[in-house]
Amino acid sequence: MPHQGRCSANPVLVLACTLILLLAQFEITQAETFTVGETSGWSFNVQSWAKGKKFKAGDTLVFNYDPSLHNVAVVGVDGYNNCSASPSSEVYSSGNDAIELSKGRNYFICSIPGHCDGGLKIAVDAS
Repeated sequence: MPHQGRCSANPVLVLACTLILLLAQFEITQAETFTVGETSGWSFNVQSWAKGKKFKAGDTLVFNYDPSLHNVAVVGVDGYNNCSASPSSEVYSSGNDAIELSKGRNYFICSIPGHCDGGLKIAVDAS
């Protein structure tokens, strides 16, 4: 009788390969959440907080702060360097803001006058 072209793959091998692919996908897409400033929160002199941490696009930064004192503005490099938010900058003011990182360098400042100049800003690189 001629061969009908039926697949006779080893079911254990198929299961193992499927499991490996699923685990690899889970690892790739597993985003992390980081609390900016840890227990101190979004406060002055937070600039060194990101040092030594590895961030990926899709990770979330949580900014905890007193909303009557601070805010969080997502800015570009010029806004970061000049401590100024543009009218198109997204500004958060809930006191518990979760912001997803984009690939590349992400810049955040407090746009309350004098706060960014006082150290309330961070730049975070996400791979």
